[in-house]
Amino acid sequence: MELQAFLITFREALEALLIVGIINSYLKRVNRPEFTKYVWLGAILAVAASAGLALVFQVILDGFASMGAHTYMKVGIMLISGALLTQMVFWMAEQSRQMSGKVQGKYDQFITAGNVIGMVIHAFLVVVREGVETVFFFAAITGGDIGKAMQTWGSLSGLILAAVVSFFFRGTMRIPLKTFFKVTGAFIVLIAAGLIVQGVSIMQDLRIIGTVAPHIYDLTWLMPEHPIDAAHFIRDTGQQPLISGQVGIFLKALFGYSSAPSLEEFLVYWGYFLALYLLLRGREEKKTKVSQQSVAKSHVQVKEV
Repeated sequence: MELQAFLITFREALEALLIVGIINSYLKRVNRPEFTKYVWLGAILAVAASAGLALVFQVILDGFASMGAHTYMKVGIMLISGALLTQMVFWMAEQSRQMSGKVQGKYDQFITAGNVIGMVIHAFLVVVREGVETVFFFAAITGGDIGKAMQTWGSLSGLILAAVVSFFFRGTMRIPLKTFFKVTGAFIVLIAAGLIVQGVSIMQDLRIIGTVAPHIYDLTWLMPEHPIDAAHFIRDTGQQPLISGQVGIFLKALFGYSSAPSLEEFLVYWGYFLALYLLLRGREEKKTKVSQQSVAKSHVQVKEV
């Protein structure tokens, strides 16, 4: 959980700080630094709103737990978080090329109109989006205990590292957003796949969905997914697994590893990666085709002139 919290916090905090940094750098570049205070005001209000949302969401989750619906709530959060993380990957692929230009264009309009309220609201929305996602993902990786994730070394370390990185690159634009989104996106995809397949596994345990083959292979001898499974393996065979169950439980929490998956878990896990690859590839091919058509059209117009 700690590494999951670290990756989520680092990625969400760094994205928010990068965008705020882009805004402030642009305002200074156009000699309007007096507007930066409104950007920071919006960011601070967003952090406060995110903390308030975490409190409200925790009360709601505790209410579900008191009604005996904790497991069902956990499955729902896992599946929704997996979908949100997947949507984030598509959003990153779409925004990485144009983010700086879009932000600068929007603030040109704000500066021209003297719209300080617009600046506060825009900065608020940029940061609160990351805050809301962080709250929801913390609920998913802890099974509904948001405070537990917030108190781990992972979340604090992720926040500190994000602040250090953004401070080091302050005002420079030297962080290539496309590279940043690709690297963090890879980890996000693995976490999303893990959450979805764990949701499927829990639904099978609850008999909400059935299974054709409960275990298509068994890697307990190599790396059990939990120390308890390791203890049972040692008891039954008298041998030690090659890799500790502590490593297995770590990979299960982070990436959804299963030492003895059902057929449905296997298909959902690898099918997720295949579907994501095909969708992203299709989007890239479509963009390339549109770009080529635009270039060809401009050449025709030049020849006509």
